[in-house]
Amino acid sequence: MLRITEVETRRDRAAFLKVPALVNRHARWVPPMAADERRILDRRRNLAYRYCDATAAVAWRGDVPVGRVVGLVNRRHNELTGEATARFGFLDGPDDPEVVRALLDHVETWAGRRGLRRVVGPLGFTDQDPEGLQVDGFDTEPSIASPCNAPYLPPLVEAAGYQKDVDYVVYRVPVPELLPAMYERILKRLSGRGGLRLVEPRRRRELRAWSRPILELMSETFSTLYGFVPPDPDELEDLVRRFQPVLDPRFVKMVVRGDRLVGFIVAMPNLAPGMRRSRGRLFPLGFVHLLLAARRSRQLDLLVGGIRLGERGRGVDVLLGAAMMVSARRAGFTTMDSHHELEDNLAVRAEMERPGGVVYKRFRVYRRSLGPERADAAIDSSKSTTEPGDHTA
Repeated sequence: MLRITEVETRRDRAAFLKVPALVNRHARWVPPMAADERRILDRRRNLAYRYCDATAAVAWRGDVPVGRVVGLVNRRHNELTGEATARFGFLDGPDDPEVVRALLDHVETWAGRRGLRRVVGPLGFTDQDPEGLQVDGFDTEPSIASPCNAPYLPPLVEAAGYQKDVDYVVYRVPVPELLPAMYERILKRLSGRGGLRLVEPRRRRELRAWSRPILELMSETFSTLYGFVPPDPDELEDLVRRFQPVLDPRFVKMVVRGDRLVGFIVAMPNLAPGMRRSRGRLFPLGFVHLLLAARRSRQLDLLVGGIRLGERGRGVDVLLGAAMMVSARRAGFTTMDSHHELEDNLAVRAEMERPGGVVYKRFRVYRRSLGPERADAAIDSSKSTTEPGDHTA
């Protein structure tokens, strides 16, 4: 018999963390980093709990955990947008419609009791968490921070009443032996103009000074993107501490005008093979597998980039793109993965297509309305499960 329980005890937390490895058996699956997984439930380390309410649940058959989900409300996002929206995220389960439906029912029940009118997902607490379900490109290597769900999961979510809200596309961009002629022409024109300067850190010490300006510009340039919530100062500092140690200065490019940062792009080698070997753990030997994967990889994953609004269309994108291509070629990479680009973000998509990029993956965020009737039904369905409430792990 299937039952859904809210995560409250140590046993519940252990089961929640165990589920992904139990249910994901497809060859391309990459285990999440254990430290990142533990952060999901940790109110002290996950600063988003300051403005998010959440419920974490596990599906059981007997004493075996067979699925998990997190439901959450990002109050900051709802206040900024005027929405009454809940999110579901970190959804894992087998090829079993009963399990997926029950997990989503748990989130809908929880959201309905709070007067919310819509559920979207998969989305996490912030845009640093995985977004969407992969719906195309299952024969390709996952990139870091991207979902790598099994092909059966999107149809199960759709069968539970969810429909497309937005799609993200991912480009495979070839790394050329020589810069395309168009890039050369634009760079030549830019060389005759003053003001813009390319910055390429050589050491981590140099990169450290730019970490905070990069994140502040990211917050500014992403402000209108789907689901984005600007981080507060404490969260910015936390992001610097978490990600600075793993970045390679060779693949961080910036453009400044005077002393002001106006654009940036950050990338890193694809680490999927090393993450599989490490099983999501850095110690005792996981970090060795990750280092070897970084050295052997021929795919460079673009993680994040942004250009200040008033500087767009002035060649900043070409300076950044050309510098990254040169560094990628020198390091032996043959392709770049664009990471998520919103389907309707035509300006960024044009930048990926300019050097010959083609869409090779697609991720989808779903939505379902919770009208008064649906909210009442969700409350009734909760009678056979653990009483929902705010997650307090």
